[in-house]
Amino acid sequence: MELKDLLKDLHEKGLQQISAVDQINKLNEIRVQLLGKKGPLTQALRGMKDLKPDERPEIGALANVIRDDLQNKLDQAKQHLEQEAIQLQLQKEKIDVTLPGNKRKVGTKHVINQVMDDIESLFIGLGYQVVAGPEVEEDHYNFEMMNLPKDHPARDMQDTFYITKETLMRTHTSPVQARTMEQHDFSKGPLKMISPGRVYRRDTDDATHSHQFNQIEGLVVDEHITMADLKGTLELLAQHVFGSDREIRLRPSYFPFTEPSVEVDVSCFNCNGQGCSVCKKTGWIEVLGAGLVHPNVLENAGIDSKIYGGFAFGVGPDRFAMLKYGINDIRDFYLNDVRFLEQFKGE
Repeated sequence: MELKDLLKDLHEKGLQQISAVDQINKLNEIRVQLLGKKGPLTQALRGMKDLKPDERPEIGALANVIRDDLQNKLDQAKQHLEQEAIQLQLQKEKIDVTLPGNKRKVGTKHVINQVMDDIESLFIGLGYQVVAGPEVEEDHYNFEMMNLPKDHPARDMQDTFYITKETLMRTHTSPVQARTMEQHDFSKGPLKMISPGRVYRRDTDDATHSHQFNQIEGLVVDEHITMADLKGTLELLAQHVFGSDREIRLRPSYFPFTEPSVEVDVSCFNCNGQGCSVCKKTGWIEVLGAGLVHPNVLENAGIDSKIYGGFAFGVGPDRFAMLKYGINDIRDFYLNDVRFLEQFKGE
C-alpha cells in the first residue's frame, strides 16, 4: 500500500475510533495510540525518506492535515464527554424542591437555665450585679465568714464533700458574697448583687433533694436597710415568677448568717390560697429563706455593722422550676430525657 493510501486509511480508522469512544480515559488511550511517538501515523511518516523528493511535499501536507483533524476531533470528543459527565453528576444530585424538607431537631435551653436567666434578668433590671465564684471553696469563706465557726452545730445542715480539711465543694453561693463584701468600696455606692451557680450537699434523702443543685443568692448592703426592703424585693420576685396576683408571707426562722431570719411562703398558685394537695391544704407554699445580714457577717468582711446593714436571700431555681411546672422528682432535671426536656421548649 502506498504511503498516501496508508495515511488515508489511518485517518478513517482514527475517526471511527474517536466517534465510538464513551469514556475520557479510553479517549486518552486513543490519543496516545494515534498521535503518540510509537503510533501508526508517526511510523508512517518515517517512511517519507523513501519517497521521491517531488512527492514529499504532498505527503507531508496530507500528514499535517490528518494529524490536525484527528487532534481537533479528539479535543471535541473530550469536551463532549466532559459535558456529559457534568450533566450526569447534576442529574444524580438533582433536588426536587417541591418535596417537603427534612426536619432538623432543634434543642432548647434547659428549664433550670431558663428559670435562672429569668431571675437574673429581673435583678439586673433592678440594678444588681451578677457575680460568679469558685465551686471548690475554702472552709474559711464557705462557713467561717458566714458566721459558722468550726464545730458550729448548724454545719450539719450543710454537710458537704470535703477535698481536704480546709477545702470543700461549696454548700451555697454565700462565699461569693463574702469575697465581694471584702472588696467592695462603699464610697462608690451600695452593694447589690446576686450570685448564681451550682452547690453541693450530701442531701439525697428523697425525690425532691439532690447532692448537686443550683442556687441564686441575693445580697444588698447599704445604710438604713430594713425588713420592708427585703419583703418588697421578695414580693416582686414571687410575682415575677409565679404570677402578678401572688402574695407572700414571712415566718420566723433561723439561719446563722442572718438575724432576724425568715422563711418565705407564696400564696398557692394552684388553688389561689384556698387549700389543695400542692400546698398541703395550707394555701401557702414555702419557696425560700431570707433575713437581714447578721452583724458578725458584716464585721467578718471588714464592714462596720453600726453604720451598714443589709438583707440576703437564697433562691433554689430547681425548686422554683418544680413548683412552677408541677415537677415531682428533681432527678428528672438531670436524666436528659428528651421527652421531658421538650415540654419546656416554648418557655
